[in-house]
Amino acid sequence: MTTLDERAAVRRPGTDRRPVRARPEHVLIPIALGVIAVLALWWHDTPAVTGFGDWLTNAGRITGLLAGFAAVVLVALMARIPALERGVGTDRLARWHAMGGRYMVGLVVAHALLIIWGYAVTAHTDVVHQTGTLLVSYPDVLMATVAGLLFVGVGIVSARAARRRMRYETWYYLHFYTYLAIALAFAHQFATGADFMTDLAARVLWAGLYIVVGVLLVWYRFVMPVRAAFRYGMRVEGVYREAPGVVSVWVRGRHLDELRAEAGQFFRWRFLTRDLWWASNPYSLSAPPRPDMLRITVKTFGEHSGALSRLRPGTRVFAEGPYGAFTAGRRRRRKVLLLAGGVGITPVRALFETLPAAPGDLTLVYRATDWSDVVFQEELRRIAEIRGATLHYLVGSRRDLGGDPLSPAVLTRILPDLNAHDVYLCGPDGMVNAAKASLRRAGVPRRHIHHESFEF
Repeated sequence: MTTLDERAAVRRPGTDRRPVRARPEHVLIPIALGVIAVLALWWHDTPAVTGFGDWLTNAGRITGLLAGFAAVVLVALMARIPALERGVGTDRLARWHAMGGRYMVGLVVAHALLIIWGYAVTAHTDVVHQTGTLLVSYPDVLMATVAGLLFVGVGIVSARAARRRMRYETWYYLHFYTYLAIALAFAHQFATGADFMTDLAARVLWAGLYIVVGVLLVWYRFVMPVRAAFRYGMRVEGVYREAPGVVSVWVRGRHLDELRAEAGQFFRWRFLTRDLWWASNPYSLSAPPRPDMLRITVKTFGEHSGALSRLRPGTRVFAEGPYGAFTAGRRRRRKVLLLAGGVGITPVRALFETLPAAPGDLTLVYRATDWSDVVFQEELRRIAEIRGATLHYLVGSRRDLGGDPLSPAVLTRILPDLNAHDVYLCGPDGMVNAAKASLRRAGVPRRHIHHESFEF
């Protein structure tokens, strides 16, 4: 158990000013309008289409324009813009980014094939000869080919099967090649793109779009984290064992209230030791943020998480965030069920202390296979007692518990009015998927089940 005196007092929910949160439609509608604008640009610059070769070439132009627009959208989704991170949520943005990445790679490949085929038909030659002509005669095409290969390569390593076989840090740093690919593709568009070579307004607007997104990326992913490192001066205050293989790391800093972090959010943590300085991993806050202190709780799964137990007090900390929308901002109903499994209790424990709720309206159900895996027992007991909340443990194997411990029957026995609750859900993927299915069968609407994944 953590022994810092600062943790002893359980706080009542605060009344801080609510941060700005974007909604999904605030992202999806501009994307749809952008696609329409791209098609309008092609239409404006295309007086007529005649012949099969011309049709193929113009289909290549459209896919190229859409690929260029998709590149900007994908960068914007991952620029870590606070309003998007808090409102839409990091996991949803990451899913959109992954899906959009697949579409963009498809558009890039289609663009190259359609342009080559269209030029070959128009020149009355074969595709192989036309490919050689384009590569040798047009330097910018060679540059674009390199960009396309980089896009395809990043797409391959981002596939789920490939990601499982590489370390998170390797996958993370390989993604930096995407920026090189975008730069090469942008130069190619302006050098040979029929929609930009003679249309000054289109060039200005297209360049402005790239510049704005580039500025947002640099500001929020590079400038702000560096500024925060100097502003907040975070250092490890102490490391404390919570359970076998589970430790809490307390981090002290200055002016941490300026971060406007919320219970349920996470940071990307970089601990500046010889072995850990290069790795930035996401860990949730396991206690409500304080003006001078933050806490994370980590279970040993690999080299990085295992090394945290050996951190020394005074170690400098570089933290990016806060990120995530697994917060009180998603709440829609008066009654709330917090459902946690294993080390998924970390953000849930912070929410258990801070979610506004009258006595009897807040319930925590904690699932674990063994009592040795249960953390924060004393903290949870005290929070439940002070707040008049309900705390249930479901501990043991499925055989010990006589079946599925998270079945609709079990959950409705705990909460007969389960379908009148908002549900915050966090835990291992298998447990989360099973719990979501049970909650849906028990009549809880999908929009009232709140979950955030760290698979990004």
